[in-house]
Amino acid sequence: MSRSLKKGPYVDEKLLKKVINLKAGEKSLIKTWARAASIAPEMVGFTFGVHNGKEHVPVYITEDMVGHKLGEFSPTTKFIRHGGKMQKEMDAKSTQNQKEKSKS
Repeated sequence: MSRSLKKGPYVDEKLLKKVINLKAGEKSLIKTWARAASIAPEMVGFTFGVHNGKEHVPVYITEDMVGHKLGEFSPTTKFIRHGGKMQKEMDAKSTQNQKEKSKS
């Protein structure tokens, strides 16, 4: 469900103030915990350090990202892979094939 048009998009005021105070060419990282803040057109060209719960993930803002939320580009969980018996068998076959290729 989207936000009301009457209210407008949520952009963190402190974050927008930091963007306005920086020069367009500066390459400094703007750290933020505001994952719910929408990306405004003024933010294009800056790099934000969006907190994912553990660290600040650098996110470079492009024109295609305007209107999205900052948190969309900073995943909070790390997907390793699905486990199970089938996965172990597939891994065993692939390592065996690699060993055979290296021997020949």
